[in-house]
Amino acid sequence: MGSSLPVLSGRDVVRVFAQFGWQKARQSSSHIVLTKAGEIATLSVPDHKEVARGTLRT
Repeated sequence: MGSSLPVLSGRDVVRVFAQFGWQKARQSSSHIVLTKAGEIATLSVPDHKEVARGTLRT
């Protein structure tokens, strides 16, 4: 059973979200926190070599 999601690093994920207007607000330990103007939510992306596909799905 293959997955259509690629294997990405945390920094790759941050680059993808940056293309959609998200900006790095801060880095707390091993997580990068992203914010976007007009959005109430923040995104927390693990700064790992490989981000789990389940994490990407959510």
